Amino acid sequence: MWEKLSAVSEAEECGWLKDKFGVSWQVVPTKMDEMLSSGTKEQISRLTEAFLNMKKFDLEALQIAYEGKGLD
Repeated sequence: MWEKLSAVSEAEECGWLKDKFGVSWQVVPTKMDEMLSSGTKEQISRLTEAFLNMKKFDLEALQIAYEGKGLD
């Protein structure tokens, strides 16, 4: 979906893109909404920190951040 809609790469940030008509869209994976609505305060904080650095949301990276994997 992202590749079909995105026409202005400069407008891509935090899941937002702009199509060839100038309409802005935010493409959010359903799983991300589930994590935000059911996670603990710490999980939501890690998830938020991860997605704020993304243009297109990377669901695998978001899941890793949510679960706290890689944190020792």
